[in-house]
Amino acid sequence: MGLTEIYLIALTVILAAPYLVWRLLRTEHWAPLVVVQIIGGILLGPGVLGRAAPDFHAFVFNPQVMTALNGVAWWAVMMFVFVAGVELDLSNAWKRRGETSLTAACALLTPLLFGAAAAAVLLRSPGWIGPNGNYPQAVLGVGMACAVTALPILVLLMEKLEIFRTPFGQRLLRYASLDDVAIWGVLALILVDWERVSRQGLFLVGFAVASLVIRALFKRIGEQDRWYVSLIWLSAVGFAADWSGLHFMVGAFLAGVVLDAHWFTREKLDGFREFLLLTVMPVFFLSTGLRTNWGTDGGAGIAVIGAALLFLVASVVGKLAGVHLAGKLLRWKKGEASVIGWMLQTKALIMIIFVNVLLDKKIITAETFTALLLMAVMSTMMTVPIVKPRLAKIDMNEG
Repeated sequence: MGLTEIYLIALTVILAAPYLVWRLLRTEHWAPLVVVQIIGGILLGPGVLGRAAPDFHAFVFNPQVMTALNGVAWWAVMMFVFVAGVELDLSNAWKRRGETSLTAACALLTPLLFGAAAAAVLLRSPGWIGPNGNYPQAVLGVGMACAVTALPILVLLMEKLEIFRTPFGQRLLRYASLDDVAIWGVLALILVDWERVSRQGLFLVGFAVASLVIRALFKRIGEQDRWYVSLIWLSAVGFAADWSGLHFMVGAFLAGVVLDAHWFTREKLDGFREFLLLTVMPVFFLSTGLRTNWGTDGGAGIAVIGAALLFLVASVVGKLAGVHLAGKLLRWKKGEASVIGWMLQTKALIMIIFVNVLLDKKIITAETFTALLLMAVMSTMMTVPIVKPRLAKIDMNEG
């Protein structure tokens, strides 16, 4: 059988398996399709399908097919992160910067400290820090992974709960938006390479100048040209960031964040994001699943699961503690802190992208990556079942 046929078999499995599980088992209440796709990627990886059916796995997901799929996955996630950057609107957060900054800081720093504390203990054992990483880098990376809120998934869940357009929903967006910026700032800090710091400085200066040029250009061209030019801009900035020693995904976010969302029609922007989630992001989820590693024996697998549960506890307790602290300081109404804390607990996608970068740069090992991936899936799946019964007690008109 030719390479093209095998590639199409792999693509059919990637698209069909998660969809059938999502539709037939009706998982929407606790696991939206995007979460099922992430779980599907894990199950199709070497740790599950690779062990259950090694010959089939080796045949379908052979190196040539994976090379082709990885090319799709890289471009898919670059476009997705780019759109997340474009849609990041900090103007609303700026209008209420005092309350927003305090809440966002509590919601980010407390779980970061809890996660870093958990990592500080776990990472003293061998096998968790990658060959290019050091202890402080890995601890900060794991801590930040425990603190992340996935803004695109938060929007998706708010739409499912019918609170996205309410003042309360917009309040959640304000808090998550500031944390979204912090995520990429911390990632850039982790990736600082002192041997290539001159390249990174050159990239930042060049990017600042190029941003002024591209913004001036976008003001003078129509929307159809903006879409095409934005893709050229995305690929160029992604290349420059990767060349400097950062990562192409950091470049993708920066490429989007300097553009204004109002330069694109809202319907087209929403449609583009949904198109990415439907068509090419499942390939990224599969490539992510193929990078999981449960260890070579049962004991190692138990250690990975144990690490995932440790990170989950640190993440959930830290996030809830931070948001409840903000609620007390700002005198929120009873029940608001609990709902906000759980809604900001959603991690899938952005956290997975974040730890993919750490794995790419060999700051963490595949075992650490697997534990963090499991933590992201579990925390996201817990959100809707826990939040839904609490929403009736909240005034959605409180902004």
